[in-house]
Amino acid sequence: MAAKEDFYKLLGVSKNASEAEIKQSYRKMAMKYHPDRNKDNPEQAEIKFKQIKEAYEILSDSKKRAAYDQFGHAGVDPSMGGGRGGFGGGAENFSDIFGDVFGDIFGGGRQQQRSNIQRGSDVLYNLELTLEEAVGGTETTLKVPVLTTCGECSGSGAKKGSSPITCSTCHGHGQVRMQQGFFSVQQACPTCRGTGKQIKDPCPKCYGQGRIKETKTLSVKVPSGVDTGDRIRLAGEGEAGVNGGPSGDLYVQVKVKDHPIFTRDGANLYCEVPISYPTACLGGEIEVPTLDGKVMLKIPAETQTGKLFRLRGKGVKPVRGGAIGDLLCRVQLETPVHLTKEQRALIEQLAASLSGGGKKHSPQEHGFIDGVKSFFDKLKG
Repeated sequence: MAAKEDFYKLLGVSKNASEAEIKQSYRKMAMKYHPDRNKDNPEQAEIKFKQIKEAYEILSDSKKRAAYDQFGHAGVDPSMGGGRGGFGGGAENFSDIFGDVFGDIFGGGRQQQRSNIQRGSDVLYNLELTLEEAVGGTETTLKVPVLTTCGECSGSGAKKGSSPITCSTCHGHGQVRMQQGFFSVQQACPTCRGTGKQIKDPCPKCYGQGRIKETKTLSVKVPSGVDTGDRIRLAGEGEAGVNGGPSGDLYVQVKVKDHPIFTRDGANLYCEVPISYPTACLGGEIEVPTLDGKVMLKIPAETQTGKLFRLRGKGVKPVRGGAIGDLLCRVQLETPVHLTKEQRALIEQLAASLSGGGKKHSPQEHGFIDGVKSFFDKLKG
């Protein structure tokens, strides 16, 4: 009988190679000598493949590797009184070897079993708030439709007084192997759908599912300062888990409704305030709204439309901390309407008086007219 080749040489690694290096080289060599990649000589490739498999089984096991390093093949070959041999026993076919080699690459492997305990799904709930509720905080009641643990069977899915049994197809593993030539494909058991259990007498309330659809009523405290897009997490208030798995979480996503007066931008609030022509010209005080009530805003004489006034500390305190924002009021000049003959006459008299002052009373108007004239003069030139 021909002497066996050194295991380290078979895998192309040194004797002090790490476990990671041995595993990496093993995968590379296994791919190289797979019979499907060696159509000219598949029998020889299969022999080489099994030799590589044997070498990896020894060198990937710390105890077997130590015995091999000390005694060589005699330390691990059963025919020589050692440990488990390589591939001569015939109990393991080639497809099993292939499944072990590539199981961790393709998500399977003979020793891998699918857990039938699953965490419940998270649930998203959209909550609309007024601006006042978002800024000041509130407490509200939610009615959330979720899957909850069936109270009749306590989540087992089996009728009260009975219990699930081990699946007769996969014997509790939750997965079965399908043979396709050299390939061994592992998939969820079609009988138990990967749970490893069968329910012979299902619960009449949940029909064997272990969960039922119910509307859960929850009280939620919304902190002050939240804004559109913010989420409030309620741990464990999502859908119930499967087979005793933990429940998911409930995420309450905030959307703030449009406000008839204020517009929010971060911590600041904005609003537009109309002012009369006399107030803009002569100045005065006007009443403006805030979320805390009404305040008086002083308007200086000769205020132009669009001017922005800042009321400090009248905005929003951010939910994540920081300084309170401001309220910014933009004044808009309101042109008088529905004038009487007397009012028209007074305005005409005022207009005549103002025009006599030239650019003095309306510098922006005259500056614009001069700019337009200069523009057209350049075009002509």
